Amino acid sequence: MLTRLRQLAPYLWPRSLFGRLSLILLFGLCVAHVLSFGMIVYEREQASKASMIYYLGHDVAGSIAMLERLPPIEREAWLTKLDRNNYRYFLRAAGPASVHLPEKSADSALAHEVIHSVSIALGKEYTVTPSFYLDAEARRHMDLHLQLSDGTPVSIEMVSRGMTYSVWLPVILMSQLLILIAFSWLAVRLATRPLAQLAAAADNLSPDKPGDLFPTDGPLEVAKAGIAFNAMQQRISAYLSERIQILAAVTHDLQTPITRMRLRVDMLDDEAHRDKLLRDLLAMQSLVEQGIAYARAHNRSQRQDEKICSINLDALLRSLVSDYQDAGHSIAVTGQLGRPIRSAPLALKRILSNLLDNALKFGTQVEIGLQGLAADQISITVMDRGPGIPVAELNAVLQPYYRVENSRNRDTGGSGLGLAIAQQLSLTLGGSLHLSNRDGGGLLAELRLPNRDA
Repeated sequence: MLTRLRQLAPYLWPRSLFGRLSLILLFGLCVAHVLSFGMIVYEREQASKASMIYYLGHDVAGSIAMLERLPPIEREAWLTKLDRNNYRYFLRAAGPASVHLPEKSADSALAHEVIHSVSIALGKEYTVTPSFYLDAEARRHMDLHLQLSDGTPVSIEMVSRGMTYSVWLPVILMSQLLILIAFSWLAVRLATRPLAQLAAAADNLSPDKPGDLFPTDGPLEVAKAGIAFNAMQQRISAYLSERIQILAAVTHDLQTPITRMRLRVDMLDDEAHRDKLLRDLLAMQSLVEQGIAYARAHNRSQRQDEKICSINLDALLRSLVSDYQDAGHSIAVTGQLGRPIRSAPLALKRILSNLLDNALKFGTQVEIGLQGLAADQISITVMDRGPGIPVAELNAVLQPYYRVENSRNRDTGGSGLGLAIAQQLSLTLGGSLHLSNRDGGGLLAELRLPNRDA
């Protein structure tokens, strides 16, 4: 049983802070309410017992005095008028006791209190004798026996009655519990809402655009957290901007010396040596251009924002694939959208070109798929049958200058910026880029864009 509970514990215990606090408060309120109800019941039972014992002796004394003054022939008729809720009178002698009551039991203590109260009220003229027996349902009962002055036996049968409660008591207690639960839920909600807002603000952080400032109103702790988060966000934004500015400045300044070097290499007489140097310079020029492109794609302030316009996505894909086919590459296209959308055509073409270049460089059997996922999303997939990427590095390859050493290294000619540029441009278009390995080998790059009708 304990093993089963341990297995179910992760599923029964809520994962959210709101759920955990609500469950703890709910459990605590229920336990407190049960204890309060138990204390009320216990206090009422004790008060009722003390009141019953006190008034029992006086009432029995009054009833016996009345029976003493009635003629023997009329006593039987008066017995029903003397009955009470917890005891009744009979004109009969004591029967044989069928139950022995333990001396230190709760029933024994109560019986002694009852006998003592009745004996004190009746006085020394009467001798009160108890007897205990079990009824047909095995419930324990007690009778008190005494004799009137003329020798007539009188038995007082004690009747056990359960505690009665008002109908409104459980209703009031349940209403009180529901009110406490409602206010506890509201308190937990108000306490955890700033954490949810902080998580949402952190999720909205993007290097491509400044995030929303966290509100600094509300409780003091929330205001302090908001001020610290906003300061952190500004520091991160300034740090990223500085990095991009350095990258853009360095790559831009390198273009001039590379151009001068190409001009000087062209004047060399050694043709073989000249060709090797030109290849190296072309590789350096490609890296510089990729760096500038990444800087522009990464930061709005360092790129010319392209206007959103209506484009025919099917025609754009066909044109792009035709260019690659004219260059001797085999690319298959499946699916079509069948209507124009609003997007940035140059940025979208740059994303698809980078993904196709990556697929053609490291894989074979390249395919492009286009489909509408839902009313608000479009999916463009670029698939190949290459070596793929280790699962642990699928997110890392989207970072600038990261290469998978066992396949996508410098020897293959990759700059390490193609996928990073595609990732940044996809964020600029309001979409996302996801990489995954295909069954049977190969990489699948899925670009999801918002489905904005033209």
